[in-house]
Amino acid sequence: MSFGFLGIQFGFALQNANVSRIFETLGASKDELPILWLAAPVTGLLVQPIIGYYSDRTWSERWGRRRPFFMAGAILATIALFLMPNSTALWVAVLMLWLMDASINVSMEPFRAFVGDMLPNEQRTSGFAMQSFFIGIGAVVASVLPWIFTNWFGVSNTASDGVIPDSVKWSFYVGGIAYFLAVLWTVIKTKEYPPEDLEKLRSENAAMGIFGGLAESFMGIFKMPKTMVQLAFVQFFSWFALFAMWIYTTSAVTSHIYGTSDSSSTAYNEGADWVGVCFGMYNGFAALVAFLLPVLAKYTSRKVTHLIALFCGGIGLISIFFISDPTLLLLSMVGVGIAWASILSMPYAMLSGSLPAEKMGYFMGVFNFFIVIPQIVAAGMLGFILKTFLGNESINAMIVGGISFFVAGLLCLLVKDEVK
Repeated sequence: MSFGFLGIQFGFALQNANVSRIFETLGASKDELPILWLAAPVTGLLVQPIIGYYSDRTWSERWGRRRPFFMAGAILATIALFLMPNSTALWVAVLMLWLMDASINVSMEPFRAFVGDMLPNEQRTSGFAMQSFFIGIGAVVASVLPWIFTNWFGVSNTASDGVIPDSVKWSFYVGGIAYFLAVLWTVIKTKEYPPEDLEKLRSENAAMGIFGGLAESFMGIFKMPKTMVQLAFVQFFSWFALFAMWIYTTSAVTSHIYGTSDSSSTAYNEGADWVGVCFGMYNGFAALVAFLLPVLAKYTSRKVTHLIALFCGGIGLISIFFISDPTLLLLSMVGVGIAWASILSMPYAMLSGSLPAEKMGYFMGVFNFFIVIPQIVAAGMLGFILKTFLGNESINAMIVGGISFFVAGLLCLLVKDEVK
């Protein structure tokens, strides 16, 4: 059921670890990076609620409810992963980010609802933890691929100005193939069950029509259950922190620790590869921690578990400021990994218990507004904040992200978690 997420995370991890590197290689400045990344959250804002709404209202005897969306997204994302590292200009790379992120969202959003569809409430914490495990495994491999191609296979890690290194290109090609095959395995090997009232579903679809469906998707933000509203604030600050990390870690590490901002230099590309290893570390640790979080939640609560994990993430991000030895960054990533494992499971486990089964995909899509809205805010504000107040030093974005994790953790205390 969750194996397809391993493939999806190949695309997501390659994007997170390498897009800033690609943008800087093609001439982007530090303060331009957040705006250029805006493509990712905006596509999520547009795509996820629509896909969630229509995946609730889809049924095929052969393909089921969610699986058509898994497959369509996988095909499009694979194409985007092959095209992205061959971008010849900055605007082309931005366009490819739009395509890649939209495609990943088409696959990813229905996977969240898939677990809610197939498992009773008492098993969902474990179900989302299993998703986190496969997410972690996929992300570890994908994140370290440029380093592996460089150090194990001797693939070139540098290129002339404005050209993306071969190590990055081959990483994206492997990622595209892995994405497609993993999702295909889930599509082939899983069986979905039809909605309880299939005729009612079909009549609602006919009455609503496509434009009514689109409007209903975006109006869901005004119909959220109380638990979902409370979790929305936690999500906002969690994902603001994550977006700050994804945008600025490459620039922060290469300038603060490796001492260079020249994207064609050997030191820059070594630092960028090491960022991939660090991202692999936090994802790998998240995969290991994923199965411990339900145990901790059993003895405390899901919201206390999430608070502890987010505080670990905050400590991890802020510690980067004090590090000069690249190897020690792996310790920082342990804290980030604990937070990431929890972010991928605990909010969804808490949320799914408060949602009606027939609208699981719809509300999961609406909930993702609070993944993409903080990213849009971060994209609009981080460059300005960094340039105006923080000396245009990328390392300071790590501190901003750490503080945001602390705020998210404290807001967990306000969540009413309904365990049925």
